[in-house]
Amino acid sequence: MALPPPPRLCFFFVVVVVVVVLLSSVAALAATLHERDAAALRDVRAGLLDLPGSRFFESWDDATNPCDYAGVVCESDEDDPAALRVSVLTLGTGLADSPGLAGTLPSSLASLTKLTDLVLYPGRVAGSIPADIGSGLRRLRLLSMSGNQLTGQIPESLVGLPDLHTLDLGNNRLDGSIPCGLLLPSSPSLKVLILANNGGLSGQIPDQFSGSQLFHVDLSRNSITGTLPPLPQTVRYFSVAGNSMQGSLDDAFGNGSAPTDLAFLDLSMNNFSGSIPREVFALPSASSLLLSRNNFTGPLTVPTFASERAATPPWSVVDVSHNGITGEVPEELAAVESLYVNNNRMSGEVPEAVARSVFAGRMTTFYAQHNFLTGFPVPPLPLPDSAALCLSYNCMELPSASAADGCPTIGGPLESRPADQCRSSSSADAGSSGGDG
Repeated sequence: MALPPPPRLCFFFVVVVVVVVLLSSVAALAATLHERDAAALRDVRAGLLDLPGSRFFESWDDATNPCDYAGVVCESDEDDPAALRVSVLTLGTGLADSPGLAGTLPSSLASLTKLTDLVLYPGRVAGSIPADIGSGLRRLRLLSMSGNQLTGQIPESLVGLPDLHTLDLGNNRLDGSIPCGLLLPSSPSLKVLILANNGGLSGQIPDQFSGSQLFHVDLSRNSITGTLPPLPQTVRYFSVAGNSMQGSLDDAFGNGSAPTDLAFLDLSMNNFSGSIPREVFALPSASSLLLSRNNFTGPLTVPTFASERAATPPWSVVDVSHNGITGEVPEELAAVESLYVNNNRMSGEVPEAVARSVFAGRMTTFYAQHNFLTGFPVPPLPLPDSAALCLSYNCMELPSASAADGCPTIGGPLESRPADQCRSSSSADAGSSGGDG
């Protein structure tokens, strides 16, 4: 049995700990914020203001130590123990009931050279992002300024920052070309890139995109053009929805180049064409495949996942609506929770496996309206209340009233396609290349 330490030894240890803590506290009190950082914070306060209803800047007054300001975190400067440096700057509260801040960002932000995290919560901050922000803030790990009214171009100085993990400039009014280096191996630490909903961001995704280490990329609702190159093997979330991209998807997904961890893919509202590659439906981790409102043609080719080597992907949503897709609805898509094949030129009878999945409640949404389908085998089961089924405007009589209950009401109800459009198998080819309706 171990003997307890002598009382004098315990007392001596406690005294040493107390002295160390007091010395650390005295050193911290003696240290002051570096004048360059203090000046930058003064510029921030002069350039920004609380919108009505926001009280973020209440603590930013002359009587308060700048390191005690709301949103400011200071750390000791390893190069100068007598100085403190700003390491984290969070502007705004981010609370749902806070309207955020207005004003402009000062160029002196780039002088906060020890900063690792810079967050500007949504508000009405306008003007440009300081062009040299990346030149000064070489330690940045997080830069988030989403949901404001920032204009101008994305600074080229943000390319290649050695520690930058997340860059979120979405939901602003930025324009100009996206710096290619953000999409290339020259930014090896960058994992999350969100530039969505700016509208004016342009350029093309470079051919060497697959060499980057990104795993979350959202470039949706901008003005990006060109074709889609192979994606990084690391990517899990990828969206270029609402751009002006074109061409086939063969280069992006053929030849075994598809990323195995990709869970969310949104290519909707572009000008992509050709057949949807079989490899898209073979993505093993895919939960959402959103390919609507393009110019895709040809039949859907979906692999059979019956082998021991391949399990059915965890499809939550598959949306190929508003294209020019022909052929039959693949039976393999019976595993999807929400399936949208509407507004195409598909024909034949809906597979029994799909119908059973709808009526068993496994598929909660099946939209197949505005096609040339000829039948839907209704199982002897009531349609679950949670199911949304729409078969309107096809080449068949609706099998039951419930077959139109889930249809969108826009444009009014349409039960069956006119008979003269359904007299031959070639009728479906008479429509436009962008699908029917």
